[in-house]
Amino acid sequence: MISSPGTPDSPQAAGVGVDTAWNNAPCPVLVVHTDGTVVETNEAARRLIPLVAGDSITAAAMPAWLASADRALRAAGAPMDRVSGEIAGRTFEAYPSACGDDTVVWWLLEDTDRRLAEQALRGERERAALLAEVSSALLSSLNVERCMTVTARMAAGHLADAAIIVAPAQGRRYPLTYARPGGEVTQTMLPIDPRSVAGLAEALQGFPPVPARWIDPAELPDWAVPEDFDGPIGSVIVTPLPGHGVPAGVLILLRSSTHQAFTEGEEVFARLFAARAGVALSAARLYAEQRSITTTLMRELLPPRLERVHGVEYAGAYRAARDHERVGGDFYDVHPGADAGKETFVVLGDVAGKGLEAAVLTGKIRSVLHALLPLSADHQQVLSLLNGALLNGHHTRFATLVLASVTRRSGQVRLRLTSAGHLPPLIIRSDGRVEEAPTQGQLVGAMPEVTARSAHVSLAPGETCLLYTDGITEASGGPLGDQFFGEERLRAALGPCARMPAEAVVERVQMLAAQWLDGGRHDDMASLAITNPAGGHGALHAVDSHHDAVAGHGAGRR
Repeated sequence: MISSPGTPDSPQAAGVGVDTAWNNAPCPVLVVHTDGTVVETNEAARRLIPLVAGDSITAAAMPAWLASADRALRAAGAPMDRVSGEIAGRTFEAYPSACGDDTVVWWLLEDTDRRLAEQALRGERERAALLAEVSSALLSSLNVERCMTVTARMAAGHLADAAIIVAPAQGRRYPLTYARPGGEVTQTMLPIDPRSVAGLAEALQGFPPVPARWIDPAELPDWAVPEDFDGPIGSVIVTPLPGHGVPAGVLILLRSSTHQAFTEGEEVFARLFAARAGVALSAARLYAEQRSITTTLMRELLPPRLERVHGVEYAGAYRAARDHERVGGDFYDVHPGADAGKETFVVLGDVAGKGLEAAVLTGKIRSVLHALLPLSADHQQVLSLLNGALLNGHHTRFATLVLASVTRRSGQVRLRLTSAGHLPPLIIRSDGRVEEAPTQGQLVGAMPEVTARSAHVSLAPGETCLLYTDGITEASGGPLGDQFFGEERLRAALGPCARMPAEAVVERVQMLAAQWLDGGRHDDMASLAITNPAGGHGALHAVDSHHDAVAGHGAGRR
């Protein structure tokens, strides 16, 4: 509060002239008497408020907020803080200064620019917060439909009265997502014509958006307006959702005619919003494409589902070295003979290494063996050709294999078994004895030549031949946590499996190995049982060599 009687800056009493310097002050100044009449104004005040000496503060020209503040000051009879308000579209802060001659001097300092700057700053902060919220919400999911839903909902809630997302065409139809503020988001597929909306066809190709003022809302087709949109459309924004080199779609924003049309600044912000959304949508689509490709490729790498073929039971189980992986370096396949009189070709193998790289070589070996099926009667030739294919490859990995040719005659299952550097198969006799098939040979993919010795085995009803990888016997655990499960424990565990179905045998083997591990680290583990059923031929089934292992009998179980 300033009280300056006797100085040239403040009038002394009614009727006292205003000093020239005071009159020419750059800020408006009003002197008001306690009776509510204007005593004097300077030049700046007169240009702003057309009042003269003797006018009442209640005059129409007096800003209501300033008159109210003056009355409150006189009623309170005590100093008061500054007040602010608008005059002629400009904002001012008014500072009162009581004088000793029953007058109050009001000094008006304009702060229009400051307030506009503060509003602009608040707006930018709100927009930055919204963009951060958009990024957080969209990048939290790699699901395309969810990203489109979130984008449409946030656009309708913050930018317009309605939002429509037009995704790239799928054939002749376009995925459309509609949203209203606070309403449900709906999605549909329609055979629309992009040329029916100005700028839409260009935006779908990634061209810059046309200004909103160039789009006539009256020409919008019905599909571009949500069914529950109220009233006529006042303005429209059509902006692309830019992706990674390819547009992720187009965002259409609608504003009712009862609201202010989109400003240039709002158009710019809509493009920034669309840019964030486009990146997220593009990432989600890329992820979906990669996932689809991975699923397709994985289907060829997963172990097959095994069933009874030509009166012989087959069951397999597989567990990858890492619990979060589904494929690895162990594999098995069963290729049924054309009829009951033809041999069924069986292979179980172990590629050096773990994870996806080993699985890739596994896929190659399985493909080569599939191509060599016409030669499967000659195990030595199959191994030699496979060895050559691996040596000519760009990798340095090798593999061990067991080949088996299986036929059923006169109630007996006859096997021709050939080991190529692999653990010999174990034969579970009906009386509980466990025998080792006398076959051995060199691994494939390491030496120029590979030799192997085959063994011939017959299975009576209720007997099983078990093929397995070293992930079973080398499972490290036990009471001390560092002992191998070992072949002796495996054989002891197989004795009670006499006359069991093939599926029960592999389930028991995998279960005992998992218990021995007790959560410890391990290699890939695969086992395959070939069983002559104790109850007769049973039904004949085919083998689905491309079925997901999770659906297979015993596959992937722990």
